[in-house]
Amino acid sequence: MMNTPQQVKNPSSSLKSRFITRFLGALTKINAEDPISSPSPTRIFQRYRRIKVASNKSMAYSVRSRRIWSRAMLSRFRSRRSAFSGRRSSVKTTNCTTINVTINENKTAKGGLDMQTDELRELVPGGEAMDVCNLLDETAHYIKCLTTQVQVMRKIVDFCHLSK
Repeated sequence: MMNTPQQVKNPSSSLKSRFITRFLGALTKINAEDPISSPSPTRIFQRYRRIKVASNKSMAYSVRSRRIWSRAMLSRFRSRRSAFSGRRSSVKTTNCTTINVTINENKTAKGGLDMQTDELRELVPGGEAMDVCNLLDETAHYIKCLTTQVQVMRKIVDFCHLSK
């Protein structure tokens, strides 16, 4: 039986090409809006945050709404955009030791597998509302997408180093 070109098509490469297109467009926009003029630590951190958000948005949009984690991530971006609505607000910080103590108390109170599942739910966007089977499936896909992100970013860095 002979495979047609559509049957041979690799879905991972189409995900990668969609991600590359969106991410490079976002990087171009970031560079045009905010060229590196002063390399102060604050400016570098702000740029880092914008690039990180652009990468995550690009991946979530590339996956579209087919996955629970991408829908959760897109929803989070939309809610942040509407909450800020163009103006910055100060963010209250909490005492990290208080948070760590609470988390450690919860971990010791639960069983081993439940504790690991809960940790996984915290790592995967939208994981809080998933059953274990869906959580594992979404985690596998999320890891694949994160791997794609890293591969693309490494290639961009390699290309930038070669062009210098």
